Parts: sequence; C-alpha cells; structure tokens
Amino acid sequence: MSQHTDASQAAKTPIALTIAGSDSGGGAGVQADLKAFSALGVYGASVLTAITAQNTVTVSAVHEVPADIVGAQITAVLGDLDVDSIKIGMLFSVPIINVVAECLDAFKGTVILDPVMIAKSGDALLQADAVEAMKTHMLPRADLLTPNLPEAAGLLGMAEAQDLTQAQAQGAALLDLGPRAVLMKGGHSAGDICTDLLISDENGARRTDHFEAPRVPTHNTHGTGCTYSASIAAYVARGITLPEATQAAHTYLQGAIGAADTLQIGLGHGPVHHFYQSWQDVHS
Repeated sequence: MSQHTDASQAAKTPIALTIAGSDSGGGAGVQADLKAFSALGVYGASVLTAITAQNTVTVSAVHEVPADIVGAQITAVLGDLDVDSIKIGMLFSVPIINVVAECLDAFKGTVILDPVMIAKSGDALLQADAVEAMKTHMLPRADLLTPNLPEAAGLLGMAEAQDLTQAQAQGAALLDLGPRAVLMKGGHSAGDICTDLLISDENGARRTDHFEAPRVPTHNTHGTGCTYSASIAAYVARGITLPEATQAAHTYLQGAIGAADTLQIGLGHGPVHHFYQSWQDVHS
C-alpha cells in the first residue's frame, strides 16, 4: 500500500485570493492579506494591481500594474487553483476595475470588496474618476462590502456619518447599490467603543448585526482594514457563513490590534500583529 496520500482523498485545502496593491512596508495591502490568510490556516494566492513605495509614515510613489497583466494574473490563478473566496482591495483605476470585474464574471465563490480609497497617511489609492466605476462594476459583484466611514461617505458623495444612526443609513444606501451585505466599520468614529454594523437582507427583511469592541489606545493600526476583510475571506474559505466569519474576523482583528505595540516596526503608524497567536513561543 502506498505511503503517500491520494490527492483525490485528501481534505480540500481552503484557498483565498487577494487582489490588491503591494505595500513595500509589509503592513497593509497584499502583504497584510497573505499574513492574515496564513495566520488563520488558509492558503493564500495573490494578484497585484499596483506597486506602492510605502512605509509606516507615507506613500511616496504608486506604480499601476497594466490592466492586461492584472487580468492575466487572475486568469492564471483561477484557471488552476480551486479558490473559495476572493478579497479585493486597492484597484486604483478604471481600467483595472473593468478587467477585474470581467475576470470575476464566472467566479462562483465569495467576493469581499474592501473599497480602498485613502491610505492611513492620507494618500489617495483610488483615482477620482474611478469611484463611479467602482460603484457600477464592483459593488454589484460583492457578497460583502467593507467600507470604513470615510470610504462609505466617498462612495455615496455624502458627509461622513457622525453616529450609529447615520452609519446604518449609509450602510443601507450602499446595500441598495448591489452588494449582498455591507460591513460599516466604526474604527474612525469617536468614543471608547468601536461598533461595526453588518447590514444585509435576510428573507426579504433588512437585518443589522452589531460587533462591538473597546477602542485600543495605540497608533499602530496600519493595515486594519485590509486585515479585517482578508480574515473574513479566510474564515469564509474555511466553510463558515458570512455572519459567523465576520464575528470570528472581528475577534481576530481585536487581538491583532491589541498586540500591535509588542512589535517595533517603523516610525509612523506601525502594523497590527497578524501572528499574535503563534509568535508567543518564538519571542518569549
């Protein structure tokens, strides 16, 4: 009898794909997504949409990957790997948005869209003329849209929500644009408690789930949005429902933020600690 396991009999390896920009500092973008996938036991594949010269302080340059190369990457990955979920981050331009939407037309797994528009440093990561293309081509393709409060306001052309009532109303307005669910992230809100709102339609009725956590007193929050959406994608790839995946990802992210100050990375907004659950023995 062969000592090797027949691949057809082995349990399927959960696979998640990130389509996003590269962060040379390693705290956000594709690098953060792959770290989150790995930390949560999911194999990660990647498609680069842009290359940024970036650290914890600033984004000093952005190089857009040609749209045909973005498309070729997606085609290569989906043509071979049995991808369970896709996390989409920085898309940057209209041509990239168009090719991503086209390449995902036949994808049957879960799509989580993090509408990356502005870096922590304040630098623009989505061209102004691409906002409408994002709304038209990407929002209807998303099973989950995960905007922070400034991104939600930017997509809607409204002022930023100032309280939970306004945040819920903006989430509902985004839901009407086509995604199956919207996660309004409350990290940019005021107060000692951060509240995220998961807004969806269930059996014809609108449903809102609340996820609350105490605000962690740290400035090392680089990559929180990327990590949140990527960890949701990871949990979905592992086979749990979207609300369950959001709760699990929320818990994971709070741990990553809580452990961020144990890392000493850079002079600005340092990254969250993706491997806080597994590095304890290594660095103790």
